[in-house]
Amino acid sequence: MIDIFPIPAFKDNYIWLLSKGQHAVIVDPGDASAVIHTLEQRQLTLEAILITHHHADHIDGVDELVAYQPCPVYAPRREHYTFAHQPVQEGNIVELPALGIAFQVLEVPGHTRGHIAYYTEGLLFCGDTLFGAGCGRLFEGTPAQMHASLQRLAKLPVHTKVYCTHEYTEHNIGFALRIEPDNLALRQRQAEARALRSQGLPTLPSTIQLELETNPFLRSDQPAVQRAANLSSTQAEAIFAAIRELRNHY
Repeated sequence: MIDIFPIPAFKDNYIWLLSKGQHAVIVDPGDASAVIHTLEQRQLTLEAILITHHHADHIDGVDELVAYQPCPVYAPRREHYTFAHQPVQEGNIVELPALGIAFQVLEVPGHTRGHIAYYTEGLLFCGDTLFGAGCGRLFEGTPAQMHASLQRLAKLPVHTKVYCTHEYTEHNIGFALRIEPDNLALRQRQAEARALRSQGLPTLPSTIQLELETNPFLRSDQPAVQRAANLSSTQAEAIFAAIRELRNHY
């Protein structure tokens, strides 16, 4: 069995640590010091680093970590990185023999043009594409790209655990309730998220099923979401773009 542990960083980031025995893999290490502390505390050897996109809060710890424990770094082929890495793209498989798993690389542009996710049966590490009850801001990509990326993730098996990289769930739920105030699943999720955060616990991972029930960016077919978009069109991509713009100002 693989143990998956969130390492808090900065204001609201999670650096995900995957371990089996004394072997570890890190996803999106923006802060090396937090990772090194955890590796030493748990007496783990770093076997690989997985990068989803190029933003500083996801990569700034890479150089220090590789100097601390040399290991391969996998990063999106369609983005530029100054550190040595193995570029990966759609269809590639990242083998992690120390953990006994392999990840499929999915290209999910929108937040950035080259953003990728790592998927294996039951597990999705999606960076800043899909959040708890939300999605990433469009810094480089288009609404069409992000909508297509989210729809792709929404089609993964519903039991898939979603490991995104920011603790935004409570705030996202607040926005989602403005869009769907009568969504009972959202009300329940809000109560559960508040209870977890009051104990200092993460609201993650989520699941694809939970996102389908509560995430307005995956629910363009719902009448309340369509009304909130305030468009004459019911075309899903246009509704997504309108809701994303509303979220930008929330």
